[in-house]
Amino acid sequence: MSHVAEVQRARAGVWFAAPALLLIGGFFFLPVLAGFALSLTDFDIYAIADLDRVRMVGAANYGALLAEPRFWTALRNTALFVVIAGPLSVAASLAAALLVTAGALRLAGVFRTLFFLPVVTSLVAIAVVWRYLYQPRFGLLNYALGFVGIAPRDWLGDRHWALLAIMLMSVWKGFGFNMVIFMAGLQSIPTQLYEAASIDGAGRAAQFRRITLPMLRPTLTFVVVMTLIGNFQLFAEPYVMTRGGPSDATLSVVLYMYEQGFRWWNLGYAAAIAFTLFGIILIVSLLARRLSARA
Repeated sequence: MSHVAEVQRARAGVWFAAPALLLIGGFFFLPVLAGFALSLTDFDIYAIADLDRVRMVGAANYGALLAEPRFWTALRNTALFVVIAGPLSVAASLAAALLVTAGALRLAGVFRTLFFLPVVTSLVAIAVVWRYLYQPRFGLLNYALGFVGIAPRDWLGDRHWALLAIMLMSVWKGFGFNMVIFMAGLQSIPTQLYEAASIDGAGRAAQFRRITLPMLRPTLTFVVVMTLIGNFQLFAEPYVMTRGGPSDATLSVVLYMYEQGFRWWNLGYAAAIAFTLFGIILIVSLLARRLSARA
């Protein structure tokens, strides 16, 4: 192919891609740039009525954010949620995928549907139902614990248990999505590897350690990174179930951003929270990918 023909094909490709690129630029990059510019201002409820009130404050919002104790409380709660709920969700989804793929469960198709059903159910509806499950006097969970002699607990009203209660609900809600991804990864592993390992006398544990995990590494990396990103954006669960309480025990970074932006109308400050969270997610995601590549 001549050089002229290659240039013509490249130009044609650019023209075909131009509408999509314009849409991406208009609905993604421009709002991101506008949001970052907003984080450098003191835009608040008064500026909505009169834009002349808006002032450029530079990095003052970021400085005020780092000096705010409630932000560090929210960041600590979010980090705990990521560190605890993330591995639990990945482990539960991988275990479920192994069960329904390996034929260890009868009616595997039914269980596959049941495991995935919470994913397509409204998170708000699920959170409301789980609030009743956690009800301290009449909740089903405390009723079940009573049969084994465990005293009832105020799951959502006790600051020592509230975040854990939200973690359990979140893991149950979301593990079905990762299960489907793991199932696709498991089905791509050649069965000949397991047959050869069985002939050599390798048990199921050795096969899982020597074959399944190495072959699932790309899938596992994807699931871990996406789970980290999703867990850092914790919002709906504490918003519906606890409103961040008790005593900010379930306050997340996104919930704190929502409060500042839409309850107190400190939109410039809320934008600074958003970009700070973006930076944290970016760093953690890159570290997770690098650690997975070295493993």
